[in-house]
Amino acid sequence: MSKQSMREEAERLIRETMQKKVIVIKQGNTRIEATCGKCGAPNRIQVERGQVRVKFACKECGHKQETL
Repeated sequence: MSKQSMREEAERLIRETMQKKVIVIKQGNTRIEATCGKCGAPNRIQVERGQVRVKFACKECGHKQETL
């Protein structure tokens, strides 16, 4: 199978599944990868849907800050 025919087959299958309403699409929480402003350690923060700026404390040094 060529790439084009595989792409068409995948699109067809998705269309058929969406018509049957078998797939449910839902939006959930988001994860933000933030870097500590004090020590530079990476932090992964779970954020509720719709929020942009979230307060968190660094997991390494405990510095309290807010995501951008």
